[in-house]
Amino acid sequence: MASERILIVDDDLDMLEVLGLYLTKNGFSVHLAEDGYQAIECVDKINPDLILLDVMMPYLDGYEFCQMIRKKSEIPILFLSSKEEDVDKILGLGVGGDDFIPKSTSMPVIVAKVKAHLRRHRVLSTKVEGETTYATAKQIIYPGILIKPESIEVIAHGKQVKLSAKEFQLLYLMASNPNRVYSVEQLFELIWGVNSLGDHRTVMVHISNIRKKIEHNPEDPQYIQTIRGIGYRFTSEQRN
Repeated sequence: MASERILIVDDDLDMLEVLGLYLTKNGFSVHLAEDGYQAIECVDKINPDLILLDVMMPYLDGYEFCQMIRKKSEIPILFLSSKEEDVDKILGLGVGGDDFIPKSTSMPVIVAKVKAHLRRHRVLSTKVEGETTYATAKQIIYPGILIKPESIEVIAHGKQVKLSAKEFQLLYLMASNPNRVYSVEQLFELIWGVNSLGDHRTVMVHISNIRKKIEHNPEDPQYIQTIRGIGYRFTSEQRN
């Protein structure tokens, strides 16, 4: 079995070297890029299985690079940054990142996160909860919304909306089980495939993004409702 390809993008050469060596020792095929433009060339050349991406880089920053990749691929993108403010995490997740890892994180934890995201991506590229594949899964129809798993499409209020892979997986999971209440921890484990390694605010950001795309009024959502102190549920009963 060929080694999974990891692309590390960072203008910090010491970070590139240390993280590259650590991932190589863990059996990955590691490729390095020092800025966003080198990374674009590398993506086209090697088709990586996962990208570890710095935020602050010359010429093309991590957010811009992530947006470009998301136009053509849903591979896991993990931001690796010295910036740890919530606003930076929200921005990174909002442009399509799958995780936001502080550079102060230990190397074993970074590797564990890489393995977890790769494992989950392998499963969710072909499966949803249970053993149903997207190719054979049934469409989900509720008033005002149509979810088409075979083509990964969502039509909300007569307009097609574009969801990231994780956003689609969250919506499909909850819409497949209407009125079931999921805790944030359950959603994180089901979609991201990890528990204690994850920042559960990731779920909240993705839910917020979904609401902005499918709800008439994201501040008063009718589809994805917050159950205070517990989590979220998708409701099949729409208000007039």
